[in-house]
Amino acid sequence: MTPAPYVSAAMKIEPEWIDYNGHLNMAYYNVLFDRGSDEAFELLGMGPNYARQRRHTTYVAEAHVCYVRELHLKDSVTVSFHLLDHDEKRIRAYQEIRHAEGWLAATCETLTLHVDMAGPKVVPFPADIVMNIEAMRAAHAHLPSPQRAGASIGIRPKSA
Repeated sequence: MTPAPYVSAAMKIEPEWIDYNGHLNMAYYNVLFDRGSDEAFELLGMGPNYARQRRHTTYVAEAHVCYVRELHLKDSVTVSFHLLDHDEKRIRAYQEIRHAEGWLAATCETLTLHVDMAGPKVVPFPADIVMNIEAMRAAHAHLPSPQRAGASIGIRPKSA
């Protein structure tokens, strides 16, 4: 049974990730999101062995990160993975980084491509992987649509 949403193992903030402001540098939020999605993709059958043995992998084509609350050295977090949508070559997912105390630190929405490493070129998922993706999507279908998913970046005009 696929957990809904999938939640990663706990991860610690590493000392070299702390910037001169004393908190987690923005780049390392992406590292945490990537590690969380690596765990979810392993469940889907697309982990490191998939890349080595079948010469297919995934590339993130687009990511939208929202930084909600600062993380600091020694904080422990988990990363959730909510599969929102997919087609024959792409996966759209929403992730959250949550502190061990439960509060939201950041969100990320991604569009990931399935890639034949020989090209590299974007190709359809094989049938066995499609079955895994569809099983996860079905398990996640009952989850509410994330409020931050589908957001765009812009500056709202001030009202007169």
